[in-house]
Amino acid sequence: MLARRGVRGFLAFVAVLIGLVALWEGYRAIGQATGLTWPFPVNERSMPHIHEILGQLFEPSRRNGPPLVTVLLQAALFTAREAALGFVLGASTGFVLGIALAHSRLLERGLLPYIVASQTIPILAIAPMVVVWLGAGLFSVAIIAAYLTFFPVTINTLRGLRSADPRAHELMDSYAANRRSVLWKLRIPASMPYLFTALKISAPASVVGAIIGELPSSIQGGLGGAILNYNQYYITSPASLWATNLVAASLGITFFGVVVVAERLVVHRAPEHVA
Repeated sequence: MLARRGVRGFLAFVAVLIGLVALWEGYRAIGQATGLTWPFPVNERSMPHIHEILGQLFEPSRRNGPPLVTVLLQAALFTAREAALGFVLGASTGFVLGIALAHSRLLERGLLPYIVASQTIPILAIAPMVVVWLGAGLFSVAIIAAYLTFFPVTINTLRGLRSADPRAHELMDSYAANRRSVLWKLRIPASMPYLFTALKISAPASVVGAIIGELPSSIQGGLGGAILNYNQYYITSPASLWATNLVAASLGITFFGVVVVAERLVVHRAPEHVA
């Protein structure tokens, strides 16, 4: 059953991908034929052919240098390490905060508004300050990635912990179960679907946070440095920047896919009702 669902999901992904490519090329053809200028002029610079973007991956990144795909894959691995650390830190922090808020209405009323307010501050304003505080390096970038990760995990953990069947609570109370037993045997299993929904949102966000965090850190080895570098040459080689964006998007999809696989392994075994 899981294999069949996986095949259907993959086929749907391929179908949507083909549709997006057709939409891109179709819009490009119509825009050039009609001289479309809104919302932007359609030309070789603004919308390169998909085959040109893919072909650029196998062109030398510089004179006598390795192919662009080799450089970008190395950059993606570098960014993936920072994003993975940030994802783990942010998800762990959010999970612990969610548990704390679920067990204390006073703490929830006092702390939750500040947690929500933290997400109204632009990440571009936070990133330079984190770099100043912690110094440029992997850890500061991971903290920036964690900043984009912890909030959805906190909120969904709180909601999930409170979603357990009240009858199950009554049953465990009748057996004089302590709060720790109720948490681990009832509330956390009930929160798993909510938690993994948040993790699927947070995983790609951690990649975005890592890329943004690399910019004020002046880290050149990751995708942030590659995007900044090829942005400077966009006029002469727009396909290089589009190819870099394609690799960055693929990294985010990979993080999402890892969480989906983990969800398939965990959530289908977690009881939906314990009563």
